Amino acid sequence: MTPDPRIDGYIEKAAPFAQPILHHLRELIHQAVPGLTETLKWSMPHFTHQGKNLAGLAAFKAHCAMMIHGDGRQGDAMGQYGKITQMSDLPSDNALIASLQDAKARIEEAGTALKKKPAAQKLPKPELPIPAEFAAALASNPSAKAALDGFAPSHRREYVDWITEAKRDDTRAKRIAQAIEWLSEGKKRNWKYENC
Repeated sequence: MTPDPRIDGYIEKAAPFAQPILHHLRELIHQAVPGLTETLKWSMPHFTHQGKNLAGLAAFKAHCAMMIHGDGRQGDAMGQYGKITQMSDLPSDNALIASLQDAKARIEEAGTALKKKPAAQKLPKPELPIPAEFAAALASNPSAKAALDGFAPSHRREYVDWITEAKRDDTRAKRIAQAIEWLSEGKKRNWKYENC
């Protein structure tokens, strides 16, 4: 453990009643979970494990507070242990050590769960079937068919979607004719927006 001099300064500036409490809790935290990193967060001493907040201390004018992150208990003040004005307000050292070690286990378990969780693989969308009328028009224009076949699946899908979304036969026929024209020029469905 490398002491953070900012925490030394924080404790030195605390009220005289708070200094022995803060020193004791600091030592106890390190005893419970060796190798923690000390830092200041929210202008208060904090202790981190694997980069995650494990515990924190605070000193006020008339009381101190200790919080163990992830512990669902809530006291009548900041932290789970209420307003600490003297050493006798603290639970036993063994109880605090057990709570701190539980917090360490929670952090490690969460880290392991994140490591074990496989990255969600995005499956490609299936190829859409080409409507018969569009397939016939492509068969009569090899350059348009070659252009469509050379596009990425997403660009092929744009053409097929556009044609199949037409509700009326005459609209579908117009879209097929327009698609064949654009494809024979090697244009994607949304070519007008590519250089915007």
